[in-house]
Amino acid sequence: MTDAEPRQPDTASARHADRYGEVPRAGRPWIPWALSIAVVVAGIGVAFLGYQKYGPKDIEAEGLGYQQIDDSTMTVRFKVTRKDPQQPIVCFVRVMSSDSAEIGRREVLIPPSDSGTVEMTTTVRSSSRPSAGNVYGCADQVPGYLRAG
Repeated sequence: MTDAEPRQPDTASARHADRYGEVPRAGRPWIPWALSIAVVVAGIGVAFLGYQKYGPKDIEAEGLGYQQIDDSTMTVRFKVTRKDPQQPIVCFVRVMSSDSAEIGRREVLIPPSDSGTVEMTTTVRSSSRPSAGNVYGCADQVPGYLRAG
């Protein structure tokens, strides 16, 4: 091929364009950036919601064990961790029968303390023979009848 001969169009490129259309050369360069930002914002939103639901709570209770005293009495040992140890809270302790039915419940006042984590033991009376005990949950709205004075 010499410089004087005209150049033939690239037949493979021409066939490709006929079959699939022209490939846009200058598109919208902002679209990948916008999608990336949307994905990051969505990820931050999911992380925030997960932290709200599964992150550390103001009051957390954990059962440590139980012991049957007789056919209608059980002691339950539990630990409570709270963000504000100066605030009194109430915990609900229950005992269950062998078929997991609740047969006894007690509200326990956890008074203010210097430590954020306290261990408590309480005795719960039941309507029949208990087989297990645990702390059901705790709240910072203490009923008036549990407060001293």
